[in-house]
Amino acid sequence: MRFGSPHHRYRLLDSTNLRARELAIEGAPDGTIVTASEQSAGRGRQGRQWSAPPGKALLYSAIARGLGLGDALLPLAVPLAVCEACEALAAVQCSIKWPNDIWIEERKLAGVLIEARPPAWAVVGIGINLSIAPEEFPLDLRRPAVSLGAEVAIDDLREALNDRLGVWLDAGDHQVLAEFHRRDALRDRTISWTDGSDPDPPDLTAIERSSADPPTGIARGVDSSGNLRVELDGGSMIALGAGEVHLQLDR
Repeated sequence: MRFGSPHHRYRLLDSTNLRARELAIEGAPDGTIVTASEQSAGRGRQGRQWSAPPGKALLYSAIARGLGLGDALLPLAVPLAVCEACEALAAVQCSIKWPNDIWIEERKLAGVLIEARPPAWAVVGIGINLSIAPEEFPLDLRRPAVSLGAEVAIDDLREALNDRLGVWLDAGDHQVLAEFHRRDALRDRTISWTDGSDPDPPDLTAIERSSADPPTGIARGVDSSGNLRVELDGGSMIALGAGEVHLQLDR
């Protein structure tokens, strides 16, 4: 098994990703993982906080080495591993909201945060809600969030994730793209998006931004580089990179 040894386990940690970054810089080997029962400064994308009650979520970061230009689909491969690990232990069906959310019935089960310094290392951060009761989620997350189930042991979930992460990080691009296509929660749905603090992708420079309303389009899957393809009014296509994507639900 590629991931899981050595395993740095903590009761309380500021952030598993921060600790894994430190270990990667210090030379920790490929496959090293960091877990914690509780985080005081867990992070999601764009600096958001990731919080969970002690012992009720899998808080996990892994170090991967030897990355190159051919690993552009890492952000797609990791959510696939999370989906399969969860489905191996619970009677659920997972989908993926590009770029980094794992859903059960359109409610967020898990999130992924990847920080990389290729080709030296990448830190793959994963948070999976395991046994968090609805009332334990922050008020703004109670509707979007869901847990896998209290009957799933956190150690079993960690071992399943170690296994599936190794499989999907070694998978070919064609296999990753095909499986992501099957699990794509946004495909053929109307979305709106904002770019947050990320630079605007070059393809977006022609979009009129004088309106307060965010641009909208229809998600048409991902391209060979892992970017989200969006069809605009009139049929023209753009590709979204790291920008934040908000799903506009059907009324």
